[in-house]
Amino acid sequence: MAYTVTPTPAGPVGSQYCVCKVELSVCGQNLLDRDVTSKSDPFCVLFMEVNGKWVELDRTETAVNNLNPAFSKKFVIDYHFEEVQKLKFALFDQDKSSMQLYEHDFLGEFSCTLGMIVSSKKITRSLLLGNGKPAGKGMITIAAQELSDNRVITLSMAGRKLDKKDLFGKSDPFLEFYKPGDDGKWMLVHRTEVIKYTLDPVWKPFTVPLVSLCDGDVEKLIKVMCYDYDSDGGHDFIGEFQTSVARMCEAQDAFPLELECINPKKQKKKKNYKNSGIIIVKSCKITRDFSFLDYILGGCQLMFTVGIDFTASNGNPRDPSSLHYINPMGTNEYLSAIWAVGQIIQDYDSDKMFPALGFGAQLPPDWKVSHEFAINFNPTNPFCSGVEGIVQAYSACLPHIRFYGPTNFSPIVNHVARFAAQATQQEAASQYFILLIITDGVISDMDETRHAVVQASKLPMSIIIVGVGNADFAAMEFLDGDSRVLRSYTGEEAVRDIVQFVPFRDFRNAPKETLAKAVLAELPQQVVQYFKHQNLPPINSEPA
Repeated sequence: MAYTVTPTPAGPVGSQYCVCKVELSVCGQNLLDRDVTSKSDPFCVLFMEVNGKWVELDRTETAVNNLNPAFSKKFVIDYHFEEVQKLKFALFDQDKSSMQLYEHDFLGEFSCTLGMIVSSKKITRSLLLGNGKPAGKGMITIAAQELSDNRVITLSMAGRKLDKKDLFGKSDPFLEFYKPGDDGKWMLVHRTEVIKYTLDPVWKPFTVPLVSLCDGDVEKLIKVMCYDYDSDGGHDFIGEFQTSVARMCEAQDAFPLELECINPKKQKKKKNYKNSGIIIVKSCKITRDFSFLDYILGGCQLMFTVGIDFTASNGNPRDPSSLHYINPMGTNEYLSAIWAVGQIIQDYDSDKMFPALGFGAQLPPDWKVSHEFAINFNPTNPFCSGVEGIVQAYSACLPHIRFYGPTNFSPIVNHVARFAAQATQQEAASQYFILLIITDGVISDMDETRHAVVQASKLPMSIIIVGVGNADFAAMEFLDGDSRVLRSYTGEEAVRDIVQFVPFRDFRNAPKETLAKAVLAELPQQVVQYFKHQNLPPINSEPA
């Protein structure tokens, strides 16, 4: 089959509301040698089957000149007990710097389900070629670990007076971190970047899950090895030491922890051997990396508001060609969108009272145009009870209003933003606002809407826009900042992407849950991103 690289998946692979994450560690043994003058330079690519197609999820680093690689980059996957999650691990020999997989030599692949790996915890299987025959003696070992512990450790490391390993010039040092495996062997956990031409390196701070580094046990011994990098893969050993996370946590910004880097062979040979340099733990901090589920379980409420487009371009609601015409089945595209999104979000709001607003219509009795009116005609209490309440209020208001124009979004965006701004005064991850706008066309107040969205990006708020009908929705794509950062007319940039746009026509013939998945795809990460940016933990979270 042809492998294609997927730059960014259009939506999430599997549901966002996963029970847990699973980390997969991959090793290869006796891989095929595809290089003439040296050994293969393998990397592993993970694919998941989505709708009958293999979609690339992630890939490891490249192991230079190595037929028995242990990859330090781990694959992290959302695990769903109720789904058959088909995975494929494909190994390639890196030949060029290209991201296209067909540019690299294929070393073999192995397919299975995530359930198989999880139930066995660790599996070793033969690699197969595209024709189903064995890829020589090549084997793959995959080990699974549940990442239920959400603690992460951030380490800032440096070195001083490391041994010089290069004849001409200084060393090019890097560190490798190991933890004891179940089989008693040391297992590679993390590899730092290489710092060129120095005996006093300062590595970039790095963050890894605490479970990865020490199985969550801060007293467990871990081994740190220091090497001098060589481009041919034959890295020179400088020295090593053993320590624990608890010991490294003694390091403070003003009081770094210094550990001797020892080369056991040199230590045996030389009487007056002291060390092969000092490795310095400049700082070591343990924090929690909270997930969307952590915030929801911590008591965060999702506050849902609907904004409905009642402009004249929708057509007379009594005419079957109108987008607001309710067909004999009791539905239309507006109602379908309300149901699809509302049914999922209502589970996250305890009182299930949702404001439903309209825009672009003339209202009785004086027939003035309004761009933010309560569709239940009760401006002091625009709340509807549950999604059913929104649907009833929508159907009831249609005969009493005149569709007009223009299509102004900014009043409704600013309306919800006022409530989101009030919520920030609580300084807790207690509320997050979601505005669903359903519209048939082109925005009239684009400058004001852009400005409103840029301001709203600083608040606990996301906007979902569902485009109904067959209009040109290019302006909506512009608001959805997936491809570029949205800017206000003042030049101010949105601090994060909060708009998700979906044209309903793409889902007319699809199962109704697919629309919900598409429009809610980015929401969990938007919630987490906002609260992390504000340094707000879940309300009922334990300290790390």
